[in-house]
Amino acid sequence: MSTALTRGIRVTVRSQYLPDRSSPGSREYVFAYTVKISNEGLSTAQLRARHWVITDGNGEVQEVRGEGVVGAQPTLRPGEHFEYTSGCVLRTTRGTMHGTYLMVGEDGERFEAEIAPFALQLPLSLN
Repeated sequence: MSTALTRGIRVTVRSQYLPDRSSPGSREYVFAYTVKISNEGLSTAQLRARHWVITDGNGEVQEVRGEGVVGAQPTLRPGEHFEYTSGCVLRTTRGTMHGTYLMVGEDGERFEAEIAPFALQLPLSLN
C-alpha cells in the first residue's frame, strides 16, 4: 500500500495480483490496483488528468497519460472521496507504479497530486 498527501489531496493505493486473468506461460501478469482519492483540505478540487509511470522487473518503463480516471473527472469537496479500481499487465512477475493526478482547485489553480510508488508483485506463495 502507498499513500501521499499533496495540498490536502490524499491518494492511497492498494494492489493485488490477479492469477485468474494472468497467463504466466505467455509472460502476462495482471495486477489490479484500487485508488482512493480523499479531499482532506479546505477547498474543492477536480481531478482532470492522470500520469502513471509503470516500471517492470527488467527496468522497462511505460508512461500512461490521459484525461480523468475510469472515464470520470471527479470533483471532490472537502471531506469527500472517490475510489476506483483499474489494472495493469506486466511481462514480469514484479514491478512498480507511481505518478500524479492533475488537480484544479476551485480558484482555477492547477497542481499535481502525488501518487506514491507502490509494488506490483506476485504473492510469496507463487514466486
